[in-house]
Amino acid sequence: MRTRVLNPLKLDVAALAADAGSLDGVWPAASLERLADLAAADKPLASWPDLRWSCQAEIRKPRAAEPQVWMRVQAQGAAFLTCQRCLKAVKVPLNLSAWFRFARDEATAADIDAESEEDVLVLARHMDLRELIEDELLLALPIVPRHDECPEPLPMSHGDEEVVEDDAENRPTPFAALAALKGTGCKQ
Repeated sequence: MRTRVLNPLKLDVAALAADAGSLDGVWPAASLERLADLAAADKPLASWPDLRWSCQAEIRKPRAAEPQVWMRVQAQGAAFLTCQRCLKAVKVPLNLSAWFRFARDEATAADIDAESEEDVLVLARHMDLRELIEDELLLALPIVPRHDECPEPLPMSHGDEEVVEDDAENRPTPFAALAALKGTGCKQ
């Protein structure tokens, strides 16, 4: 019996599912190029933890339907993004656990996707698992990364707010200028 060697960058999902197989590994953060593009300037990629991943594939045989190829993908790691409040690095945990159903072609995938809430992909001869994991991690990132509590005080502290409010009270408003014009009897 010959053992198949499966490459996660050119994964044959159908073969993995036929064997009810699994894969796991570790990728350096720098290998996830699109995620690395979002790195905080003060936290280089060399300081990021590696991304641990695994996948398991299987063939499910529902009643009165053709067999279905399914794959579960998991990943754990962390990214350091720029906090949108203090502009310092904020650690964002990366956790992924998702099931994907595979369809034989685009039309079938579109039909299944329209009828269900499951993630459906087209079963290709080779699939880049790292690209799929990176896509899912990017989608899971917060829209506005920020600390719960920033490590350094923000530029505007409570004392500064009072000064700003005092300036606002003494500043003339545009309506006051209009009232002054109206009061002068400016007629055309």
